[in-house]
Amino acid sequence: MKIEQFPDPYLNVPWETLGARVLSSGQQVAVTLGYPAAGMADDLSASLARYLGVEHVDLDLRFRPPEGRGAAAPGRIRHIIAVASGKGGVGKSTTAVNLALALEKEGARVGLLDADIYGPSQGMMLGVAEGRRPEVKDEKFFLPIKAHGIQAMSMSFLITEETPMVWRGPMVSNALQQLLGQTLWDDLDYLIVDMPPGTGDIQLTLSQRVPVSGATIVTTPQDIALLDARKGVEMFRKVDIPVLGIIENMSTFRCPECGHESHVFGSGGGERIAAQCQAPLLGQLPLNMEIREQADGGTPTVARDPDGEIARVYRHAARYMAARLWQLAATGSDAGAVEISMTDD
Repeated sequence: MKIEQFPDPYLNVPWETLGARVLSSGQQVAVTLGYPAAGMADDLSASLARYLGVEHVDLDLRFRPPEGRGAAAPGRIRHIIAVASGKGGVGKSTTAVNLALALEKEGARVGLLDADIYGPSQGMMLGVAEGRRPEVKDEKFFLPIKAHGIQAMSMSFLITEETPMVWRGPMVSNALQQLLGQTLWDDLDYLIVDMPPGTGDIQLTLSQRVPVSGATIVTTPQDIALLDARKGVEMFRKVDIPVLGIIENMSTFRCPECGHESHVFGSGGGERIAAQCQAPLLGQLPLNMEIREQADGGTPTVARDPDGEIARVYRHAARYMAARLWQLAATGSDAGAVEISMTDD
C-alpha cells in the first residue's frame, strides 16, 4: 500500500489529497501534517504499522501549518480561530484557554486574545499577577505576556479588576481592534480569540474586519444553550467564516463516591446541533469541579496535568479543530463530522 494513501485519522481523507509530506524508507517514516499532533505520535505509529502490514514503524512526526488568510496584526499570525458561544455560562473561556494550551502542547506556536472587553478573565486563568502590565515597544505596540508557553493579551492586563468597563458598543469594538492590531504577536501558528458570549458588536467587528480562519462553538446539552449555539453558528456562516466544530461542556457528571455518571443537563445535545449544523462534534467535556478550580487558580487543566484524562479530551479537540482548518486550506471543502479511525491517546 502507498503510505501517501493513508487516511488521516481525523479527516478520513488520504494524506496525498491533503498535501501532507511523506517520506519513507523501510520502517523509517517521516510525515509532516498540517496540524500539530505530537500527542498522538505513538498511536499514529501503530496505525501506520497496521496499514503497511509491518510490525513496527519508526515515525518522525512533524507539523507545518497551512498558509493562512494573511497577517491580521503586527507580527505574523497564520490563523485566527474564534472560540464563541451563543450565551454565557457554558464554559467558553475555560475551553478557549485549554484549547490554546493544548495546541501548544501538541507543538504549535499559540497566542490567546481575550476579546471579552466587559468581563476579561484570561489574566486570572493564566495566573498573570494582578497589576502586571505588558511592555510597550516603540511607544506603539504591546508585547504579549507569556504564560504557560503561550502568548496572551487581555484587557485585564490594562485595567484593574475593580475597574468597570462602562462603554458603548463602538468603543468596545475600537478597543478590540486596538488590542489585536497593536499587539506585537511573535510568529503565531494560531491565535485563539476568546469571544464574549452572544452575537453583538464585538462578534461582528471581528468577523467583518479581521481575517478569521474559522470558529469553534461551545455549548452545553441544555436545550436553551443549543438554541443560542445555533444562532452563533448561523452568524459566522453569514459572514463566510467556517465553523470548525462544536464542543459540548458539562456533558456528564461522574459521582466521585460511586463513579455513576449522570446527564445533569440532558444528553446528546452537542451531537444534535453538530448534525444540524453539519459541523463535527470536536469533544465532550465532563462537569468536573477540577476544571473550574484549576482555571480559577491560574493553572488550567492542560497546563496542570497535560497527560491526564480531561487534558486528553482538550488535546483531542484541539487536534481535530486544527485538522479541520488544514482540510479547508488544502481542499477548500468544509466536510462535516467523520468517524475517528484511531484510538485517542
